[in-house]
Amino acid sequence: MVVARARPKNALRREPLTRDRVLLVAVDVADRNGLEALSMRKLGQELGVDAMALYRHVRNKDDLLDGLVDVIVGQIERVEPDGNWKAALRAQALAARGVMLRHPWARRVLEERGTAGLSVIAYVETVLGILHAGGFSVDLAHHALHVLSSRIFGFSQDLFETGRQPEPSPETAATMMRVMAERYPHVSEMARSVTHEGVLGPCDDDFEFAFGLGLVLDGLERLRATA
Repeated sequence: MVVARARPKNALRREPLTRDRVLLVAVDVADRNGLEALSMRKLGQELGVDAMALYRHVRNKDDLLDGLVDVIVGQIERVEPDGNWKAALRAQALAARGVMLRHPWARRVLEERGTAGLSVIAYVETVLGILHAGGFSVDLAHHALHVLSSRIFGFSQDLFETGRQPEPSPETAATMMRVMAERYPHVSEMARSVTHEGVLGPCDDDFEFAFGLGLVLDGLERLRATA
């Protein structure tokens, strides 16, 4: 009987470098340590090569980030039109959101690098295909892309963005709420009435994303029906 030997830990490091391999390892580094930790030097260490060897596959840091956009957008499962454009577009946006939640740093890369790459254009083509199959004119589909904006990529710029700030302790939050109740009664009333248990705290981002997406899709349906 032949017993399979476990591959040495450095076996992967001896595999030939390719652009795809470099980008996949870069995604892994960003997932584990955040985008700030991703550098050509760190990436070279992960791959077991000198950083200079990476420049045969990625021209510079900008090219690396553009490649990350290609990888991330490529992970979004495509939804085929099935006669119900609204359900298809909703499923497509939620599929994108699933990818963004797996890679929290990816939103920043998309915002910084823009949407001019071929992988993004191919994804937008899928979204336009859903709208076209749903009876949208070219003009209305164009407006739809603008109003949907980043939601088709699974994220949105929220008015109450708090992810970059540390959450206050319950005692501090309660004190802040008492002060705000005197100075900003309407904001305080809203904070108490939603799911914050009477104190300041984060909203349910998934719910708010889906809620906003539903409103946009309902509005587009009304425009499409009257076009």
